[in-house]
Amino acid sequence: MYMDFNIYMNDVVSQARDEISKAGYEQLTTPEEVDQALNQKGTTLVMINSVCGCAGGIARPAASHAIHYDKRPDHLVTVFAGQDRDATNRAREYFEGYPPSSPSFALLKDGKIQTMVERHDIEGFDPMQVIGKLQKSFDEYCEEV
Repeated sequence: MYMDFNIYMNDVVSQARDEISKAGYEQLTTPEEVDQALNQKGTTLVMINSVCGCAGGIARPAASHAIHYDKRPDHLVTVFAGQDRDATNRAREYFEGYPPSSPSFALLKDGKIQTMVERHDIEGFDPMQVIGKLQKSFDEYCEEV
C-alpha cells in the first residue's frame, strides 16, 4: 500500500491547526500578523504549535484547558513551527533570552516577553503539570477575567 507523505502530513497539520483554533487561539501565519498581535496592550499567550507527539499529547491539550481559569491572558494566539516559518521566526524575535523551542508557550505583556514554558518543560510531563505551569504564570502576570 502506498501513501503519499505530503497528503498524510497535510492531514496531520490540518488537525493540529483545527484543534488549537477550536480552543480559541488565533492563528498567525505571516510576520505582519505576528507584529500586530504581539504588540497589543495587555497579556498575550503564544502557543508555538508543532506536529510532534508532545504537542499533540501534551501541549495542545494543556493550551485548551489552562485558559479555563480565574486569571487568563487577554489574547490567545498561535504560530506553527515548521509550517508558517516566517511567522514563527518573527514571533521568536519577541522571545528575547529564550532559544527556539517547539512546542512551547510564551507569555508577553505589552509586547515584552515575561516568561516561557519551553519544550523541556512540556516533554516528559503530563498535560495537568503543564496546565499548572501555565496557570502559575497567569497568576503572576494576568488579570482576573
